[in-house]
Amino acid sequence: MAQSAVPAPSSQPVPEITPVSLKAIAPWALFFGVLMLILLYFVGAEQGATAVLSGENVHEWVHDGRHLLGFPCH
Repeated sequence: MAQSAVPAPSSQPVPEITPVSLKAIAPWALFFGVLMLILLYFVGAEQGATAVLSGENVHEWVHDGRHLLGFPCH
């Protein structure tokens, strides 16, 4: 007798996927949101009158990213 190519159904229970609550996600979302705002500030506005750090170091580090994202800097 030939064997079937379809495997027999498993008798093991399939684990359920439990949803993650909003309370568990909120602190991480807030952390990454603040981190992204700080990064956006340094890439987009850290120069001239709004500079938090003096000198041109931050400007030079984010110069190419600034142009890639469409921020003018010259």
